[in-house]
Amino acid sequence: MPFTTTRFPSRAGSAALILLALALAGCGKDADDKKKNAPATPALTVSTARPSTAELPLRMGANGNVAAWQEAVIGSESNGLRLLEVRVNVGDVVKKGEVLAVFSADTVNADVAQARAALQEAQANAEEAAANARRGEALRSSGAMSEQQVAQYLTAANTATARVAAARATLTQQQLRLKYTNVVAPDSGVISARNATVGAVVGAGTELFRLIRQGRLEWRAEVTAADIGRIKPGTRAIVKAANGSEVTGKVRMIAPTVDAQTRTALVYVDLPPAMSGNAPLKAGMFAGGEFEMGASNALTVPQQAIAVRDGFNYVFRLNADSRVSQQKITTGRRLGERIEVLGGLAPDAQIVVSGAGFLNDGDLVRNVAAPAGATGAAGAAAPAAPTPGAAPANAPANLTTSAQAGASSGAAR
Repeated sequence: MPFTTTRFPSRAGSAALILLALALAGCGKDADDKKKNAPATPALTVSTARPSTAELPLRMGANGNVAAWQEAVIGSESNGLRLLEVRVNVGDVVKKGEVLAVFSADTVNADVAQARAALQEAQANAEEAAANARRGEALRSSGAMSEQQVAQYLTAANTATARVAAARATLTQQQLRLKYTNVVAPDSGVISARNATVGAVVGAGTELFRLIRQGRLEWRAEVTAADIGRIKPGTRAIVKAANGSEVTGKVRMIAPTVDAQTRTALVYVDLPPAMSGNAPLKAGMFAGGEFEMGASNALTVPQQAIAVRDGFNYVFRLNADSRVSQQKITTGRRLGERIEVLGGLAPDAQIVVSGAGFLNDGDLVRNVAAPAGATGAAGAAAPAAPTPGAAPANAPANLTTSAQAGASSGAAR
């Protein structure tokens, strides 16, 4: 049976293998040390600013209906006449005394002529009675006429005079009926409703038109009982129309009572006259608005410095180690591109303006000066090398996570 001879490596070969293993271990350790000692790279390049104090207006919001200041009802003063002509329609602007509609005046003209003739007859009878009374007075002293006859003549003269007055009143009445055949505007304004129809025979008092007097509107704002004491007559109010435009008015009066069901009171705000058809506010609209209550100083920050997450508002304060701390704040009023901060932020804090939406608490950032003209505009965050840790919330696709960056760095080494 043949024997197998096992050959062992020589001492020189074993030493070479040991040296190679030690060299490889040393290289790996150096790589790990270099990786640990490498400086951290910022996640984003941002610009910062400090909160500023600004004077903001104090306003109180309210809602309410827009209504006519006064709406005149124009009716018929003639009875049983046919409507001959209608000269205006809804939306027309009219002046005081302008003819709106005309009734047929044929029968009224006949009545006027009859009343005039009756007046002339009464005047003739009165002249005759007056002459008889004068003759009776002249013959009373001579005894040719009895006292009874003289009294009768005097009574007839007085009766004839009264009949003249009655006939004159009847003529005046018929002339008024003739005047009422023309329906005129009682004031300047805008026609808001029309019920008049040509050819209709209407009775006295029938509504023909509605008129918004002088085109004036008012905003009837509903204000709670707790806030009603803050509003005074003459307070300036801004009413927002449905198309987004704003109309300025003044408080005319405050209702003396509060609704027992809603616990709100009406505040009447005078609005500018709306004579044109394209006026932003119209009677019947529901509009919101604000009352100007003065102004006060407030701490404000740029709008783009606020990050909204989970329904709360946050800002990122820049620390001395170039890392950011997320701070929850309470916001208030708004003035242009700046937001009032009611609490949660120190006046001297340095906060991130551009790039706040891409940061997380504790991220390392690089602070640079804001470019000229960037104030008030939404600054875009400049992506930089990622930092160790998870990818920032809401980060765009072109921002790599620190884990991916570390893997790439290890592969490069």
